[in-house]
Amino acid sequence: ARAAAALLVLLGSCGAALADSPQDQAEQFFRSGHTNNWAVLVCTSRFWFNYRHVANTLSVYRSVKRLGIPDSHIVLMLADDMACNPRNPKPATVFSHKNMELNVYGDDVEVDYRSYEVTVENFLRVLTGRIPPSTPRSKRLLSDDRSNILIYMTGHGGNGFLKFQDSEEITNVELADAFEQMWQKRRYNELLFIIDTCQGASMYERFYSPNIMALASSQVGEDSLSHQPDLGIGVHLMDRYTFYVLEFLEEIHPASQTNMNDLFQVCPKSLCVSTPGHRTDLFQRDPQRVLITDFFGSVRKVEITTETLSLDRDVAGLESKFPEEELATEPLKYAEQLPVAQIIHQKPKQKDWHPPGGFILGLWALIIMVFFKTYGIKHMKHVF
Repeated sequence: ARAAAALLVLLGSCGAALADSPQDQAEQFFRSGHTNNWAVLVCTSRFWFNYRHVANTLSVYRSVKRLGIPDSHIVLMLADDMACNPRNPKPATVFSHKNMELNVYGDDVEVDYRSYEVTVENFLRVLTGRIPPSTPRSKRLLSDDRSNILIYMTGHGGNGFLKFQDSEEITNVELADAFEQMWQKRRYNELLFIIDTCQGASMYERFYSPNIMALASSQVGEDSLSHQPDLGIGVHLMDRYTFYVLEFLEEIHPASQTNMNDLFQVCPKSLCVSTPGHRTDLFQRDPQRVLITDFFGSVRKVEITTETLSLDRDVAGLESKFPEEELATEPLKYAEQLPVAQIIHQKPKQKDWHPPGGFILGLWALIIMVFFKTYGIKHMKHVF
């Protein structure tokens, strides 16, 4: 018995040593099996009172760009342009917090589908690749069977449907069939679907294609509630679920080891008021072994070879022909942005008080009326 126990201990130590070996670390690095990342971010709502849906989408857009997914691999669909809306007190901005410190519109937002281009037909064509040949590259989802795709949607919905533009809707059956076409056409390796809408869990009930993980902000029969009302803008700035997802993503960096189970716990019912849901039965990997950056980040396509490659001298010498100032490129940054954690816990700024329009004119009219009531016309000569 002692010999058997010693053997088990020895095997356990050997297993731990193997787990820490470079070969095992390399296998862990390539465990997801994908070579590129894509994101399809969709806001389906128009009109000023749906400001928060645009802010939701732009917040996710800002996060995936920060974590490495380039604009060339992001399809951004915004049904309305809140930054240029006449009601916007601060043009060219979209804020996600009531202190108006975090401008998620930024200086380099590339909207691929805008206004009336955001339709159910165009959305399904982007997913399935059934696009006219004249469609520019920026409006295409050029994924393959090694692509991990993040699909985020927000808007007004109900049991089994999501409205587009208040004029049409996409059903959970149509969405499930589109994902099946993507799988049959080998357009994705793994797919993460996130939806922030009322009764959002109903949208992933009909999914039947493999390698799909789905998250929703609310269960069937529940509303997805708004968050962060702003008196200056006059509307809510975000929805609760996306707000706390954004706060969570701000702590993620490209080398983070945070997994999908942590994302499932982001917004409990005590914070969201609604009950977020998720579905993982179609997904082959254990969510605890799936990194957040497998979908929200980006990887570079590499090919491993056992052969030794020697660079041509002319190619190797190109770098010396250019000065370092031209070779060095600074990463894109959001100017004058504070960390979200600091923004959330700081006190609102005191706003300068200004009299409302017409206040001074009305005050003078009141003074003149009181003067006439008291002294009459004959005393006007003492005024002028």
